[in-house]
Amino acid sequence: MVRFAIAGIQMQVSAFEENISQMGRYLSHVRQRFPWVNMVVFSELAALGPSPLKAEPMPGEAESRLCEMAGSHGLWLVPGSLFELRDGQIFNMSPVIDPAGNVIARFRKLFPFRPYEQGVAAGSEFVVFDVPGAGRIGISICYDMWFPETTRTLAAMGAEVILHPTMTDTIDRDVELAIARASAATNQVYFFDINGVGQGGVGRSIVVDPSGYVLHEASAGAAEIIPIEIDFGKVRRERELGLRGLGQPLKSFRDRGVEFPVYQRGTGADAYLHSLGPLRKPGEPERAEPGLAGPGGD
Repeated sequence: MVRFAIAGIQMQVSAFEENISQMGRYLSHVRQRFPWVNMVVFSELAALGPSPLKAEPMPGEAESRLCEMAGSHGLWLVPGSLFELRDGQIFNMSPVIDPAGNVIARFRKLFPFRPYEQGVAAGSEFVVFDVPGAGRIGISICYDMWFPETTRTLAAMGAEVILHPTMTDTIDRDVELAIARASAATNQVYFFDINGVGQGGVGRSIVVDPSGYVLHEASAGAAEIIPIEIDFGKVRRERELGLRGLGQPLKSFRDRGVEFPVYQRGTGADAYLHSLGPLRKPGEPERAEPGLAGPGGD
């Protein structure tokens, strides 16, 4: 039985002050109180808040501090995300830091929350990484999960756990909880959807297992530590024998008898989508000037 423990941190996030010092205190607390935890995950943009004006080239000062903290505590760390300045563009980027304090991967959010998250470029690469002796983990950020293709791709790449930092401060959190549960079940993965509180979100983080069972749903508005021991063996059994001994969605998708022309640009299969008009905020002029990412929920 292959087990591994992940602690999600639903933390009070400030949009104006740095939050890295507080993150360090959480890591110290987790190490002392839950010594069986192997990895810690924070919410989207937890370290420096939601302003792209704080974007840094990578490796940068903020990421270096996070690496030092992970190494000093011997913990895997996914510190939510940071705004990254790269090739003249700003990305919403989540680093993966190993227990020695090394960045082993950087995932850039594939779907910025447009039209609200303006001035932020979209990433184009999926990220999975292996934890030696345990299993394979994938990363997505907030609005990415609204597009089921992102989660399905990570599962097809072998991800058995998906870490999903989010910063949702809007009234659609209940919808996201349903998406998180559906994402876990249809892809037979553990799904860690970790939200912030205060200026970092409304809370209600959720962890779902590969059977679709909710292991924990955090409260609204309050800080909380969510240590969960996961079982990679359970993922593998469910994928072999079926979710709750029933459906085998990954095998069925693999053995499908249908292709999806909607994903092939230029076929005309998505003609209706092109009738929907430009992607802009309701009431906004058609040519909106790029600006800062607003306090939008994804």
